[in-house]
Amino acid sequence: MTHQSYMNKRMAGQEDWLPLTYICSPYSGDTRTNVHKAKRYSRFAMLEDVIPVTPHLLYPRFMDDKNPEEHEKAMRFNYVLLGKCEELWVFGGVITRGMQAEINLAKKRNMMIRWFNSECEEVPAYA
Repeated sequence: MTHQSYMNKRMAGQEDWLPLTYICSPYSGDTRTNVHKAKRYSRFAMLEDVIPVTPHLLYPRFMDDKNPEEHEKAMRFNYVLLGKCEELWVFGGVITRGMQAEINLAKKRNMMIRWFNSECEEVPAYA
């Protein structure tokens, strides 16, 4: 769904409708900092009147990202969730291997992709 069709739904009297929006940002590496940033990106999305879907704030609570089998399972879960979303929002200016896979899948599905820097300012694509 394009941003314009989202706005058309809102103007057509469907004010209650909010799009599911997949939040794509780094998790691996400095996970403590990256989780903090993902929370901030998710809050920004919520304030923009979308429903943020941020799997890397959920799955690490009960899955071990260092276990290769669980990591792969989490990535499969992510792809399913991505398929339920209308848009993919990419944050932070750095693209990890997992993020690139999600971006590639969103492109293959012709999803709307929006790009943001670490200050939540929309920017041109950086991948």
